[in-house]
Amino acid sequence: MISCARLSASLLLTAVCAATPLAAQQRRPRHHVTEAEVRAITRSAILIDTHNDVTSRTVNGYDIATPNTKAQTDLPRMKGYLGAEFFAVFVDASYVKDNHAAHRTLEMIDTVRHDIIARHPKDFLFATSADDILRAHRQHKIAGLMGIEGGHAIEDSLRLLRDYYALGVRYMTLTHFNTNDWADSQGDINDPKVAHHNGLTPFGKDVVREMNRLGMMVDISHVADKTFWDALETSSAPMIASHSSCRALTDYTRNMADEMIKALAAKGGVININFGCDFLSQTYWDKKKAIRPKMHEEFKKLRDIKDPEERDAKEDAIEEQLMAGTPRPTVADVAAHIDHAVQIAGIDHVGIGTDFDGVGPCVPKGVASYAEFPNLTRALLERGYTAVEIKKIYGGNMIAVMRKVETEARKLQAK
Repeated sequence: MISCARLSASLLLTAVCAATPLAAQQRRPRHHVTEAEVRAITRSAILIDTHNDVTSRTVNGYDIATPNTKAQTDLPRMKGYLGAEFFAVFVDASYVKDNHAAHRTLEMIDTVRHDIIARHPKDFLFATSADDILRAHRQHKIAGLMGIEGGHAIEDSLRLLRDYYALGVRYMTLTHFNTNDWADSQGDINDPKVAHHNGLTPFGKDVVREMNRLGMMVDISHVADKTFWDALETSSAPMIASHSSCRALTDYTRNMADEMIKALAAKGGVININFGCDFLSQTYWDKKKAIRPKMHEEFKKLRDIKDPEERDAKEDAIEEQLMAGTPRPTVADVAAHIDHAVQIAGIDHVGIGTDFDGVGPCVPKGVASYAEFPNLTRALLERGYTAVEIKKIYGGNMIAVMRKVETEARKLQAK
């Protein structure tokens, strides 16, 4: 845990320790919610999902308009409720070898722009701003945006970072599961074979500052805790967690501790709740921790598979087999993480980052695709959330963050 004394170097973070908690007002549960109310709210909200990995399939030829029998995302299930999608420009750590990360990044950007948006212009609108999301909503289209997953994609070059922004990328997750040359990752923080930096290096802080100047959101979903605090202190713009949940409810290390959620909110940022089972359920995560040694032994046998999608599919099959019989979390667990984050951060600082097509074989019962989002709307209404509050969580808060990041970029560019 990071003490308030340690945070005293930052006036903002000191305020987090001293100020009145940002908890939401007490809500009264509702016992009667109509189907018409549920569907009206879900349809009128601009539902923004800040992280989706279907791109790892489209880059290999999958047409998003056809049924996706392997995972959660396809156009038929997106239409009707989804307003905007941040497609993941995911760059597997294996591409770092021989400097292939930038090559893969460009392929992933192309699959969003060409295979998804340009291929289906009646359904998607290419978007790079908050205004674009609103324009897509008015045209009854899904706004297609991009976020890089894994800072190694820039190959330690601010020039590449600027190129990616010019191509439409609007956030970057500073690390994936691998520590890169300038930022520590949560995924290998305890690996003695990895050289760590104690958070961000000086160049890593330059990356954050350049992202601020460009108007690219800083995403901390995969970073080590120390990297989070360094990024928060360095960034002059609000940051996001594009696909994380609450560590107080599920102690998965990818989740955020309460003091991190508070600090993120105090700087205007948003935590977007992840729908992965190990993020949502302590029971599921405890079972997964128990079988991890066996699971990793099986994964080692797949190392020679070069295609990340094929490798992921085989890993998912292994996980499903080893986790058979473990209860899946439900839509109630998603609502519980949303509710906890709201109580900690306030209603203006919580959003949705499903991680669909990237969380493995397990997603919660009742909200296993965008088509089932009315179930989450109902669960939140039953907890006492209003239509206005639900619309903030579903997308309003992210639009506000994007506007703040865009405004900060204009200020920095004007200097």
